[in-house]
Amino acid sequence: MDAADWRARVDAHAERADALTAGRRARAARGQTHPVEDFLFTYYSYRPALLRRWHPGGGVELADAPERTAWRWYRPGNGPGSARVDVEGHRAERGDLIRSIRGVLSATAGRSAVFGCFGLHEWAMLYRSPSARHTAPLRLGQAGTDAVVEAHDLRCTHFDAFRFFTPDAVPRNRDALSRDRQVAFEQPGCLHAGMDVYRWAVKLGPLVPGELLLDCFTLARDIRELDMRASPYDLTEWGYTPVAIETSDGKADYVRQQRGFAERAGVLRERLLALVA
Repeated sequence: MDAADWRARVDAHAERADALTAGRRARAARGQTHPVEDFLFTYYSYRPALLRRWHPGGGVELADAPERTAWRWYRPGNGPGSARVDVEGHRAERGDLIRSIRGVLSATAGRSAVFGCFGLHEWAMLYRSPSARHTAPLRLGQAGTDAVVEAHDLRCTHFDAFRFFTPDAVPRNRDALSRDRQVAFEQPGCLHAGMDVYRWAVKLGPLVPGELLLDCFTLARDIRELDMRASPYDLTEWGYTPVAIETSDGKADYVRQQRGFAERAGVLRERLLALVA
């Protein structure tokens, strides 16, 4: 890739990343938080600066890029002053991690999507609990929230959501999930499995082209909005209308959006799998 091309991509990438993280950076400077948008930076613990760093991905040689050879996981290319991602070195040192990520991605991609959980994991995190995990009020109050959980079959398949269930909610879930059995339950209809595509893209580091990384982040951001709109919390003061999953119309709306996110996540998941095949 010639210098003019890849440097233009670096600039476009930084501009896009800055637009995606502007709200978070501004709030952090003011000491403020946001119950929906800040999740991707607190739960995943990846700072906005990470999103600004563009990589070409494996198999691409950057012309006139001597400064890149000082970056971790880069090496000189074939041409004078060129550089490329050191795919071989990265795989040699991060082989266990790559195999683990490939296992989760391939297992998830290989299953049929399951819909109809209705985002009840957020409700189960509050079941019979006197303290909420967020400062926003509950739309239906504590008793109403508990009643919704008791009226439904909990079908959570994602351990990193299940592990936050209250003790009373844990035995109500259809399956007893655990970290060591995570791969056995992950499925592509799960919103959190879709958000985690971003996690895996970050962990694969320079193997992932910058544009793909930001696509994964954008998907995770969009999923998070539905996740919280379908939650027990009243977020109207933040500009979010609820997806009232306790009603038939709300359920239908949730599943419709869930299907769309599963399709988007499936495309990105396959692109990541192609990088670690």
